[in-house]
Amino acid sequence: MRSIVPINTILVLVLATTVLATDDAGWKPLFDGKTLSGWTQRGGRAKYAVDGDSIVGTSVPKTGNSFLCTEQDYGDFILELEFKVHPELNSGVQIRSQCFDEDKEIEHNGKTIKIAKGRVHGYQVEIDPKERAWSGGIYDEGRRGWLNDLKDNEPARKAFRQNEWNKFRIECRGDSIKTWINDVPAADLKDGMTPKGFIALQVHGVGENAEPLEVRWRNIRIKVIE
Repeated sequence: MRSIVPINTILVLVLATTVLATDDAGWKPLFDGKTLSGWTQRGGRAKYAVDGDSIVGTSVPKTGNSFLCTEQDYGDFILELEFKVHPELNSGVQIRSQCFDEDKEIEHNGKTIKIAKGRVHGYQVEIDPKERAWSGGIYDEGRRGWLNDLKDNEPARKAFRQNEWNKFRIECRGDSIKTWINDVPAADLKDGMTPKGFIALQVHGVGENAEPLEVRWRNIRIKVIE
């Protein structure tokens, strides 16, 4: 006897398939899985390379913060990626960031902020494997410092997984910047200082430490919001 699938079951399956297709629409990879095409290094001399399906950043002593930057700028978007970081290495993901060819002064809320030429600056989604566990918080690199830390967000702090792959979701819409770590809400910031800029992968300076410390990123994809 041939079994008959109820019509309501068919409708549910069709709806689920449609939703999945819609969710996947519009996404584009920022990393081709083979080369660093589309990226440019700025700042310090940390090493960036491709290893398997990942971009690997390796610390170098006696150099400043290093950034592997997209050659394209982005304004409103959803960014998703996975990262795995050495427990002793600070890192981050720059969004809507900039780098000037000459020294520049920016006026903001009655204050003058001096930006040195060649200095990568802008919003950074923190990667913080230390005890405070502020991964997913928003730091303003090279300008104003912490804008939205996680000291009052215990669920987000506990969401970080040491020595394992973690996932970021970052949404920028107008002056709204929101982040998630491993699907747990982290930062929720309203700030319109920089509406557009590049995305970058940071390897923080390690001072005199000669031990090579690694951070890895993979499955980097973006959906531009029109």
